[in-house]
Amino acid sequence: MNSQPGLRTGSTPLAVRMRPRTIDEVAGQRHLLRPGSPLVALASDRTGERGNVSVILWGPPGTGKTTLAQVIALSSGRRFVELSAVTAGVKDVRQVMDEALSQRDLYGLSTVLFLDEIHRFTKAQQDALLPGVENGWVILVAATTENPSFSVISPLLSRSLLLTLETLTDDDLGTLVDRAVADERGLAGRVELDPEARAAIIRLASGDARRALTALEASAVAAASAAAGEPDALEDGEKPFITPDLVAQAVDRALLRYDRQGDEHYDVISAFIKSVRGSDVDAAIHYLARMIEAGEDPRFIARRIIVSAAEDIGMADPQALTIAVAAADAVQFLGMPEGRIPLAEAVTYLATAPKSNASYLAIDKAIADVRAGRIGRVPKHLRDAHYPGARRLGHGKGYRYAHDGEHGVVEQQYPPDELRGVDYYQPTGNGYEREVAARLERLRRIVRGG
Repeated sequence: MNSQPGLRTGSTPLAVRMRPRTIDEVAGQRHLLRPGSPLVALASDRTGERGNVSVILWGPPGTGKTTLAQVIALSSGRRFVELSAVTAGVKDVRQVMDEALSQRDLYGLSTVLFLDEIHRFTKAQQDALLPGVENGWVILVAATTENPSFSVISPLLSRSLLLTLETLTDDDLGTLVDRAVADERGLAGRVELDPEARAAIIRLASGDARRALTALEASAVAAASAAAGEPDALEDGEKPFITPDLVAQAVDRALLRYDRQGDEHYDVISAFIKSVRGSDVDAAIHYLARMIEAGEDPRFIARRIIVSAAEDIGMADPQALTIAVAAADAVQFLGMPEGRIPLAEAVTYLATAPKSNASYLAIDKAIADVRAGRIGRVPKHLRDAHYPGARRLGHGKGYRYAHDGEHGVVEQQYPPDELRGVDYYQPTGNGYEREVAARLERLRRIVRGG
């Protein structure tokens, strides 16, 4: 067996070693990196002629906020200073501003200040940034995982460009993983990666580049250790082989069989929806956990929860739709992993709520009639009577204002003649819809003159 060189360079993590050095090496965020875009202009502007525009990068962890800040500084030849809002205070910010001003005046060198987690800065700390940003002493590149509208002061927002980073796609992560396996800065081709193991790493990363490279590095170390423990396992010239089992061992996570584009994706979401519909809260939570752990897009899950609330619960508990939409908003605001909590709350509510698909059946029945040509003319007394000549055509004549009637209801024909007496909505006796059914019977009797 050939001895394998070390798979790490000193103590520097693979994710740090593989940080892009140029804009062209950045994976993902193509919507921000088109020719002529502010970030590309900033990275290529060595003279400052295009202005020292500051930017706030908003996006989930592992999407390249720190990377973009460093690339801008390196590509443009600017001085790069990094502060963390967790450890830096007002004194540190002012010191950076003073040094940046000196560098500009003495050497004509502009400074890129990268401030990570700016949402952790207090108002006073953010205020300390304003003079340097406003006067161009520094180009601020601030990163945040929180909505800047709530976490960054208005004066700083107005002096900066707000750019939203997107979660990396599987293709983006695949590019990063393949590059790290082959690149001299990375694993330098000293290991081989099984395609299923590669897919597992991408899936477990859930759009986070740092997580993908960390998992790859841990898996490579595990593969090398396994090969070293079996001296006769490798023939001359063979390399340690990263398998799905080694990935699972390295990241201490069971690998779920789940392809976001394949059968398992559709099978799990189908079982999830049917469990909610069937009022099995435990099964619904299980399938929710499987989707979350497999790296399913939480926005997709939230959308399916909203559909379930409207389709399967409907008027049996109208609050279900409100809770489902609130959970979707919460996921968008919080991100993951915290977003799992409102998702679980919504699923629990929906699964235990009374069920009715009456509204769903009603709209589909009405659409079927419309498509079949059962339309008819709008009754004249309901037509718009505001435009010139409408009254002469009889529009609005005989219309009864509902609020003038007892309880705000009057006898009046609303549907076209062809659809008089058609009942699209058939409420069930479940939950709140039991009350709706009784009220609807009285309403139809008054309105239709029965």
